[in-house]
Amino acid sequence: MELTIIQKIAIWAIPVIFAITIHEVAHGWVASWFGDHTARLLGRLTLNPLKHIDPLGTILVPGLMLMVSNFVFGWAKPVPVDPRNLRNPRRDLALVSVAGPLTNLLMAFGWALITKLSLHLSQSDIGFAKPLMLMGTAGVMINIVLAVLNLIPLPPLDGGKVLMSLLPRRTAYYLSMLEPYSFFILILLLITGVLSAIMGPFVIFLLVFINNLFGLDLFHSLMLLT
Repeated sequence: MELTIIQKIAIWAIPVIFAITIHEVAHGWVASWFGDHTARLLGRLTLNPLKHIDPLGTILVPGLMLMVSNFVFGWAKPVPVDPRNLRNPRRDLALVSVAGPLTNLLMAFGWALITKLSLHLSQSDIGFAKPLMLMGTAGVMINIVLAVLNLIPLPPLDGGKVLMSLLPRRTAYYLSMLEPYSFFILILLLITGVLSAIMGPFVIFLLVFINNLFGLDLFHSLMLLT
């Protein structure tokens, strides 16, 4: 049976909010560990999603994408990080940046466990087993997509910040000049299908890996979410 838009929103809302909220908090936690307490002082080291929600990236864009496609992503308000406060700015900024995508990957495994649990509950004919299974599948998918997307080496994405930390300073400076145009570059890549071509192999690899590791049927579940 095809899901209504209300059902889709109900299934995707919690995974999306948690994925982007904890992603940002992870940046703040690691930055604080390495000496930059900016996020802590601003009250951003909290799992309260209201502190991180961006009306455009957290609500409007994911909602519109659910209505017009089966591909969902979003973003929260970036957690502020001041590299000047870090003990080793270039090295520590790379670690702060990679913390977000790594956290998304960990959350993907967590949602896979929830999906596995839902399969056991379904054997007992528990009514919420199927919605829980779909929500777990959505959680796996959104976290994999966010991890792969953010590792694209384009500032201000996390992959771009990691690359800038590794490149010689002059080359990193030239790369940073792309930052004001990165949103438009991503939209262009999305419209032309280049973004899907870049991300697709990595997303599929991680989906297959998690699917086989936990003995799930994620691809069938994703079809039910369409």
